[in-house]
Amino acid sequence: MFQVNDLVVFGSHGICEVKEIGNLCMFAADDERTYYTLKPLYEDHQSAVYTPVDNLKTTIRPAATREEAMNLIDHIPSIETIWAMDEREREGIFKDIMLKCECTGWMQIVKTLYLKKKKRLAEGKKNTAKDDFYFNKAEDLLYGELAAALEVDKEGIKDMVISRVYSEEVN
Repeated sequence: MFQVNDLVVFGSHGICEVKEIGNLCMFAADDERTYYTLKPLYEDHQSAVYTPVDNLKTTIRPAATREEAMNLIDHIPSIETIWAMDEREREGIFKDIMLKCECTGWMQIVKTLYLKKKKRLAEGKKNTAKDDFYFNKAEDLLYGELAAALEVDKEGIKDMVISRVYSEEVN
């Protein structure tokens, strides 16, 4: 069980801080269950997310530590890209990765689609809307978690990640 002030990753909301733990006085809340009140770090300041402590439907896990974040960034060159020519198959792969809610998977999507987009632009082509959707979502979740772990802003993380992907491509 998490504690108040812990940083967690909760599904598509990404990095959140546990603000409260207890029963909720809301119409849809079960009086017998204990809930986390989560504050997403990179969403509207007024937003809060409520989830039962015993939730089995949506992934909730501890946020990456500083050491884990640096290790992931250092290992970007060894992270394999994933690709499928068929757009539906590719979307299925990306959807499965997103549901796992793990930094390494998000990094695979970001790295794969960054390199693909760069190649397509050089050929005078655009990216597909689905690829852009998964790239932006994975980038947002990944950079948010790494930024919180390293106590820097998301733009700084983006620069770190892209420079490592680009330096690998050049070598």
